Amino acid sequence: MVQFSANLSTMFIEYDFMDRFEHAAKAGFKAVEYMFPYLYSKEAIAEKLKRYGLIQVLFNLPAGDWSAGERGIAVIPGREEEFRQGVKQAIEYAKMLNVTRINCLVGLTPKGISLEEIKNTLIENLRYAAEMLQREHIKLLIEAINTVDIPNFFISNTKDALSILEEVAHPNLFIMYDVYHMQIMEGNLTETIRKHIKNIKHIQIADVPGRHEPGTGEINYTNLFRFIEEAGYNGFIGCEYRPLNKTEEGLGWIKPYL
Repeated sequence: MVQFSANLSTMFIEYDFMDRFEHAAKAGFKAVEYMFPYLYSKEAIAEKLKRYGLIQVLFNLPAGDWSAGERGIAVIPGREEEFRQGVKQAIEYAKMLNVTRINCLVGLTPKGISLEEIKNTLIENLRYAAEMLQREHIKLLIEAINTVDIPNFFISNTKDALSILEEVAHPNLFIMYDVYHMQIMEGNLTETIRKHIKNIKHIQIADVPGRHEPGTGEINYTNLFRFIEEAGYNGFIGCEYRPLNKTEEGLGWIKPYL
């Protein structure tokens, strides 16, 4: 049976962030994820997880100045030390929250820098992060993001993500496969998941178009969930969608699975 985690960065946003844990648990979720924990104390988040019996599945490495439009710094030469400090901070949170997967948003392609220098910077940063996380038994993930929502994102399809895995050549680097992003960029969801299931250590979902809950768009999620299970995926599927209305009103799709 497929398992789902509520993404608290996009779901239950009618409530303050620290109140979303309670509402996720009341809705039937056993696990949560979100983009970043760093504005809150790790002790306070750990208390929420314990109180509501939730598993923390995933969060992202620090991604630079989000409010200024940055979407990761792993591709930016000259910011290697900032990246390494972010890895250290993420490990501290992960150990407190019992997280075994951390995602790296690699960032937007910087202007005025050669592709070779950008790729070398990314590869060395990912090797460092993969090694440091492996020591703590935490998997490092990267994801491809569509260039409609985030123009100029450095990794925008599965082929390029796999190429980065090959070049980094570290056993602790994997893919987070985001169904929403990849439906926009390349389609062929089931075959891609089947072919690369050994490299995929987390899946996120939202329907297309609109990035709303399953059943609101073009993706046949009933078939996709069955296929994901048959492919041998045994991790969580993160619900990183924007509810059409209040979160609880749009949870009919998940009731058969909870």
